[in-house]
Amino acid sequence: MHSEYHAKTYTIILSGGIGSRLKGINIPKQYHKICGRTILSYCLERMEHADCIDGYLITAAAQWQEFILQEMEQLAMSGISDGLSMSKFLGFALPGANRQMSILHGLQKLKTVANDNDIVLIQDAVRPLTSEALIINCIQAAKSADGAMPTLPMTDTVYYSKDGKKIDALLERDKIIAGQAPEAFAYGAYLRANEALSESEMLAVRGSTEPAIKAGMQIALLDGDERNFKITTAKDLKQFEKLMEENMK
Repeated sequence: MHSEYHAKTYTIILSGGIGSRLKGINIPKQYHKICGRTILSYCLERMEHADCIDGYLITAAAQWQEFILQEMEQLAMSGISDGLSMSKFLGFALPGANRQMSILHGLQKLKTVANDNDIVLIQDAVRPLTSEALIINCIQAAKSADGAMPTLPMTDTVYYSKDGKKIDALLERDKIIAGQAPEAFAYGAYLRANEALSESEMLAVRGSTEPAIKAGMQIALLDGDERNFKITTAKDLKQFEKLMEENMK
């Protein structure tokens, strides 16, 4: 008699960006240090501490991989964080020409460990404050559908402009939502959805869920978290720095 297979959950952490939109920072922002640690390390710690995550891999440019490993080891040894023991670390995948190509590389790397019915989370390295509760909710929502995405309501009035110079339409704000990461998907279906796209289609993808929707996968929506912000601007960076400094007091 075969025992029932218990689906596992793996995370692809996207850390492949090599540019920075932050003034005064000449390295990718995920490697910028706040309170003596890289922004990426806070994201990794969240995955290490989340009991619902079985393993994670990192998409990172080759020139940064040794740097990442060294910091993980230093933090584990220093006692600053007992969360970077690398116990769940599955290795690196190389980034692609855009975010979605990086995801595809990560999905293909997971072929050695993941089964079709496992769940894969897509997470940004520059979302250092994702709560375990949100991760759990994403996984549970994905298990009852083909995938799941946390969302936030739009608080501003939203307009549509074809040319960016004049307003063509006023959109219904209550029907417009902003997506967050991590997004969760059934591994096998999501892998096939991405592999079915041509290179030009992959390069045109704007969000992680787009290939899933094109493939007819059912994506559940769940409440996002305002605290789970993505560090994109100098203002975001300052906000995160302030939060971390307050935590150290």
